[in-house]
Amino acid sequence: MRTEQTIRLVLGTAAGLSLLAFSLACGGGSTSKGTNTLPALSGTVATSLSDASSEDWATIGVRVMGITLTPTGGGTPVTIYTAPTPAPLLNLVHLDQLSELIGTLKVPVGSYSSATLTISANPGDVALISASNPSAGFPLAGGVTVDPANIQIKHTTGSTGSLSTTINVNLEKPLVVADGQTSTMDLEFDLAHPAFIVDQTPAGGSVTTWAVNFNGPVRHRPNYDLTSVILRHAYGAVSSVATDNKSLAMVKDHEVYPIPTSGPAPVSGLQTLQIQVDATNGTLFYDEDAKTSATIKDFSAQAGSLAGKYLRVASRYQSDGSLVAVRIWASSSWAKIWLSPEGHVNHVNTTTNLLSVDNENGVPTPISVDASTAFFFRTPGNALTDATPIGTGTAFLTNLARGFKVHVGVVDPTAANLVAKTVDIEIAKYEGTISGATTAHFTYTRTFTNTADNYTMTLPYCAATTKNGKDATGAQILGFKWWNFTFPTLADTGTSAIPDFVAAVGGSANFGGIFGPAKAYGTSYAIWGDTANPTGWSTKWAVLEPTTLPKGTVATPWVGTTGGGSFGLKLPTGASTVNVTVSSVAGSATLVNDVSVVGGIITIAPIDISSAAGMTTMTTYVATGATVRVYGVPQADGSIKAYSLNYFH
Repeated sequence: MRTEQTIRLVLGTAAGLSLLAFSLACGGGSTSKGTNTLPALSGTVATSLSDASSEDWATIGVRVMGITLTPTGGGTPVTIYTAPTPAPLLNLVHLDQLSELIGTLKVPVGSYSSATLTISANPGDVALISASNPSAGFPLAGGVTVDPANIQIKHTTGSTGSLSTTINVNLEKPLVVADGQTSTMDLEFDLAHPAFIVDQTPAGGSVTTWAVNFNGPVRHRPNYDLTSVILRHAYGAVSSVATDNKSLAMVKDHEVYPIPTSGPAPVSGLQTLQIQVDATNGTLFYDEDAKTSATIKDFSAQAGSLAGKYLRVASRYQSDGSLVAVRIWASSSWAKIWLSPEGHVNHVNTTTNLLSVDNENGVPTPISVDASTAFFFRTPGNALTDATPIGTGTAFLTNLARGFKVHVGVVDPTAANLVAKTVDIEIAKYEGTISGATTAHFTYTRTFTNTADNYTMTLPYCAATTKNGKDATGAQILGFKWWNFTFPTLADTGTSAIPDFVAAVGGSANFGGIFGPAKAYGTSYAIWGDTANPTGWSTKWAVLEPTTLPKGTVATPWVGTTGGGSFGLKLPTGASTVNVTVSSVAGSATLVNDVSVVGGIITIAPIDISSAAGMTTMTTYVATGATVRVYGVPQADGSIKAYSLNYFH
């Protein structure tokens, strides 16, 4: 099973790129209900969570009830977010490297050392629905809703009906909030963490239990460029239009989940967003009732008819935290703006000109592309590019692949056969095994259960002069960057980045049999029209991810060494034994989890093998014949360097 996802909570004027997806984000000029009363001196905190995609899930839904910050040195935590009632279900899968807009929150001036998220943990509060076409070996068929009775949410507190679990995150350095200014914080919630979602099918059993463990996957990662954040489309109802017609106020709404049989229904949120029109480049405005569109630089022509209407807004941050609309869809009907296909592309058919997008229930939604369909690539850092189509018509479908994250605007959302008016490519993500790496380019090879979706994509690196975020000092990064999934704060940048990357991806571990050799695996964010490839995709960054191996067996016993040790691993379908190295060095030790099942209850216990007691515990269970699952990076000598190790008993 592969769930490559990261969720980031971003607070401040500088949020960054994200690997994994769901978010709470806050834009400038908004108000907040339900939070604590704050002193006169306060700063602004823009709040968001985001993640990376998973081919196996259509929905990983959670309900965030609240977020607090704890002052440095202790003291009463400050509430910066309280969920409306009912709390919205946030689908992590939709937020592939995106942030979902909520509002701008005021925080008392001071220094904060940690953040706490409270997650609702009653049966049904975590939703799991498999994708329509999951990967080979995944325990569920396509479009299956996991029975809440088969989901175990770990580490809950409270009474029946009011259960919750908390996530406490210590910050790498204190978050300092100054009067009238915005501060920056980025919390990364790693959905690929081996202890986050663990499946277990009892021997001889037919029902798989899914343990969801919120303790462990979240870490602090600084991020520094708010204007590069790609925001998910926001939904809401217009409450007012400014007298100068340059902005409007919108109460943030969310959809009832599960969607009622009578159709989509909105629930009003607690945040009001202030949305500015793009007075320089123009905002594309679509009237879904009149079926008209126009490029506007103020709301003068629409102001008289906007009151009470529902909106879907694609917006971007300004450096001061304010929001500017790139595109707006308006209707008196909630269904017309909500029923806009959004999700990951699961199939592209260039013969029939059909684009298939998974909906939240794991059901593929077919969308026709015709000669007038306009394709956009979200680039919030460049206002003009963000609002300009990169292609039109059916021929452009060849530039899309399974795994891209899109939001489609259709000609008639109530029609039986949907036709795309616009396709927002929010994330152009290529991933897979890496080969052929040179200082000019490298190749991804991706295979799926449906072989028609397979692709081999050679990506050039972006140009050495391309702006690519900022580092911890605020200095501009230029050119390609990459990092190991294990150490997201240690990006390799500058002139050494490309040769270092080439050297890092050359390893391979051969298990033989059906599984064959394990190779370096990565994910990249691609951009359109860079000077390195003006009419195609190039990559701004890449992440080397641990290759996920099937559950295997310890074939040769553990041998301890200074700083760790190793054992031999054999897979069920392989004929060869591969050496797995494990580090016990504090700060970079392999993540080890003890997974036990007693009476149908799954227990996931992290083991600190940098301590003598932890090492003794692990070596007791990682014995010849034990069942283990290894996540690691193939090395040049044919071994696997373990990033994480789960052992089962």
